[in-house]
Amino acid sequence: MTVLIIGGGIGGLALALTCHQIGVPFKVFEASRTIQPLGVGINIQPNAVRELYALGLENALPNIGVKTREYGMFSRHGLEIWTEPRGEWAGYKWPQYSVHRGELQMLLYNTLVERAGADCVETGWRCSGFENTEESANAHLVNSATGEKRIENASLIIGADGIHSAVRHQMHPDEGPPIWGGAVLWRGTARGKPFRIGASMALIGHGTQRIVAYPISEADPDTGFATINWITELTYDPGAGWNKEDWNREVDASEFLPMFKDWSYDWVDIPALVTQSDRVYEYPMVDRDPLECWTQGRVSLIGDAAHATYPVGSNGATQAIMDARKLGRAFFDHGVNPSALKAYEDEMRPPTTRVTLANRGSGPDAVLQMIEDRCGGMFDRLEDVASHEELSAHAAQYKSIAGTAIEALNNSPDIIADGAKVRLV
Repeated sequence: MTVLIIGGGIGGLALALTCHQIGVPFKVFEASRTIQPLGVGINIQPNAVRELYALGLENALPNIGVKTREYGMFSRHGLEIWTEPRGEWAGYKWPQYSVHRGELQMLLYNTLVERAGADCVETGWRCSGFENTEESANAHLVNSATGEKRIENASLIIGADGIHSAVRHQMHPDEGPPIWGGAVLWRGTARGKPFRIGASMALIGHGTQRIVAYPISEADPDTGFATINWITELTYDPGAGWNKEDWNREVDASEFLPMFKDWSYDWVDIPALVTQSDRVYEYPMVDRDPLECWTQGRVSLIGDAAHATYPVGSNGATQAIMDARKLGRAFFDHGVNPSALKAYEDEMRPPTTRVTLANRGSGPDAVLQMIEDRCGGMFDRLEDVASHEELSAHAAQYKSIAGTAIEALNNSPDIIADGAKVRLV
C-alpha cells in the first residue's frame, strides 16, 4: 500500500508527514543529492498554517518566521492605498506566517526524518517516467550522480516534482515549457529595521514595476534588526523571450536597481535593502496553463506540478500544503487507491484553476495598477480616486477565490481529525 512521492519540496514533504500521521506507508524520492534550505521569503496563509499546526508544528514555526500582522498596498510614491490586518489580527483562528522557504522545507524534512526515520527519503533520484498496471504503478528512477536506473513499485505515485515535473510531462507531453508573461523578479534578503507596525507586508508600485517587502524573522532585541525579504519586479516585452529561468541564478543588483533608485520613503528604504543584501537572485515569473486532468490511473500531481501559478497572493506553498492535506483526507475516506486520487482532484483542481487564472491579472495586487491608471499613483485623498467599498470588495473577492475567507475558514471542520488512521486492506 506504499505511496511513492516524487519530490522533496514543501508539498512532497507535507504529504509525507500526512501519510505518516494517518498510517499510510510512503517513500520520498528527491532529485537533489542533498536537501538544502534554498530560496527566499514566502508567506503561508492561515488555512495552511492550520494544517501545519495539525501536523504538530505549532511550536516550531516561530523559530523560522514571523506572524504577519498587516498587509498593505502603496503607490510608487509611497502613498497608502489599502491596508488590512492579517492572520489572528484579522479574526482568523490561525496566523499568517512569513518565513524563509528553505527554513520551512528543512523544518518539514527534519521533522519527517525524526518521526519516520532517515530511510523514508532517498535523495539523488529523479523520476524519468511511470507506468500504470492494474494493481499498482511503477516509477522509473535515475540516479542523478551515477546514471543508475531502477524501478520502484507502489500502490500510487504522486508527482510533487515542481514546475518542471517529469510526471506531468509524461501525462501531457505536448504542453511545452512554462509560460512567461514578461515579468522578471529579483529577490533577496537583508538585515534591517522592520517597517510600519513591525510585521507588515508591503506591495509598492504598479503592474509593470513594483516591490514587495516583509520581515521573515523577529527583530533582534539588541539591534532591532530583522531579516527583511524583498522582491523587485519589472515587466518586459514577452515577445523578446527570456532564457534564464533559474531560481538560483545569482546576479548583480546593478542590472535592475537603477530603475528603483528613487523608491525610498520615510517608512522603508528599498535601495538600501537591496544594496545590503549578500546575494540577489533573478528569475522570470512563469506559470502554466491549468490542466483538464491531473491524474492517470494510479498517478496524480500536487503543488506546482499540478498548478504552477504566479507568486501573487501568497498561494504557492499554501496551496501545496492544502493539496497534501486534502489528498491525505481522500486516503482516509476512500483508501489508498485511484478512487482517492479522483476525489482529491475533483475537490482541488477547480479552485486552484481559479487561483491560477486570477493571479494572471485580477489578483489582490491588481489594485496597484488601477490606482496608477486613475491618478499616476499620486493623490491627496484616496477617496477621490477609489472608495473604501471598492477596495474592500476586491480584497474579499480574492480571499473567496483563494479559500481564505475568514468566516468560512474558521467554521470549517478539520480536514483530518486528530488521531485518524487509514484502514489498510
